[in-house]
Amino acid sequence: MDYRTLDQLRKVNPAWRLLVADHAPMIVSFLYKTFIQPNVRTMPQQELASRLADYLYGLRELLGEEAFPKRAEQYLDDWASDQRGWLRKYYPSGDDEAHFDLTPATERAIDWVAGFHQREFVGAESRLMTVFALLREISEGTEVDSEVRIAELEKRKAGIDAEIQRIRAGQLPMLDATQVKDRFQQMAFTARGLLSDFREVEQNFRRLDRTIRERIATWEGGKGTLLEEILSQRDAIASSDQGKSFRIFWDFLMSASRQEEFSELMRGAFALDEVKQLSPDRRLMRIHYDWLQAGEVAQRTVARLSEQLRRYLDDQAWLENRRIMQIIRGVEQHAIAVRQTPPSENFMELDEPAPRLDLTMDRPLYSPPFKARFTVGAVSEGDQDLDADALFEQVYVDKTRLTDQIRQALQTRAQISLADLVEHFPLTHGLAELVTYFSLAAEELGAVIDDRHKQELSWMDAEGKRRKATLPLIVFSRPAAERRV
Repeated sequence: MDYRTLDQLRKVNPAWRLLVADHAPMIVSFLYKTFIQPNVRTMPQQELASRLADYLYGLRELLGEEAFPKRAEQYLDDWASDQRGWLRKYYPSGDDEAHFDLTPATERAIDWVAGFHQREFVGAESRLMTVFALLREISEGTEVDSEVRIAELEKRKAGIDAEIQRIRAGQLPMLDATQVKDRFQQMAFTARGLLSDFREVEQNFRRLDRTIRERIATWEGGKGTLLEEILSQRDAIASSDQGKSFRIFWDFLMSASRQEEFSELMRGAFALDEVKQLSPDRRLMRIHYDWLQAGEVAQRTVARLSEQLRRYLDDQAWLENRRIMQIIRGVEQHAIAVRQTPPSENFMELDEPAPRLDLTMDRPLYSPPFKARFTVGAVSEGDQDLDADALFEQVYVDKTRLTDQIRQALQTRAQISLADLVEHFPLTHGLAELVTYFSLAAEELGAVIDDRHKQELSWMDAEGKRRKATLPLIVFSRPAAERRV
């Protein structure tokens, strides 16, 4: 808290700038009534501008037409600028209308100003009891000696049994009015403070996401190292003290029995005459639902940032692949350009056209060479009466023709099943051609053979009979590089 630090903080901190702004009363009062009081997490620009215009109209009637001369939209853009930082302006996924939300610094400044109101009394007992309870919980939770823990539990058990006996004897201790008011005020202050924590958690996630994006944009190393660093930073906030505390709080709040218990306790507290004298805000009775809503917004923010990061990495990979294809096409175009006038001299030398691997374990064992022996004898004509037509009726299936048919079919679609392909190009050699398609599916990188699903094919054989075959589902797909280009 030295002079230089405070002077720099006064210049750059949005909360400080808000408190010393010329129109601070108007800004704080409007943002409090619009966001803090009803616990609104985000609001579309058109609705927020309409509310601000109505609010400014009421102030101009009170202070004169010269007060606050700007339009509502201009004020909102000014509050959301980097020079102010009092509102966050963003576009939700799938929506072309800008939305606004309070920044954590603005909420802290408004809460600080709201604390200026004079309270009816300043209770110290409830806070002292809270301090003792927290210290006792820390001491018991960190004690490693089992005997000490058991002794403390036995002591607590004896105290509970003694209290039960006193109650059965008619001695019923009750909190007085001052104690009830003190504890209720402490509960209300803590409950409202939880809502501010959610905005700060969201801001931390957004700051982490911005840091990761900047790291990706300036990264020059390997992609594997970058992904490892990103994932480690992504896990850092979840394993931090804040992340662990938020996760435990969220799991506790998501329990239906805990929500019902909280509602019953809150209804019982508001029914007390001592609490009614404080004229408490009735919205406190449903503040746990506000916690749920704020927590869901934080959870959706984390999910949205993760999805945007994954899509950002996919785009980066696609751009890299596209750049590689551009380089390859450039080489091809230069090769075509010099095809008619090739260089007269050697312009490039390669030691080997491909790497040569010489592994010791790949050497086969010695086997003696086969020596054929020929018996000299006269060739005599056979006397067996056999049908030689089978030698002239062999079927030849052209794999090149079938490959061309697959590529032709994939020119108008991303993928095609074997059944659709056969329907478009009927089989001319029956089962032999079908087996050849199987061979192509096993060789093609973009083909899939799914044994879990079946497909039925039919064709006409040479005799005009209808043949049917049931076989696994085969799908031919266009290569990924051709789909993206």
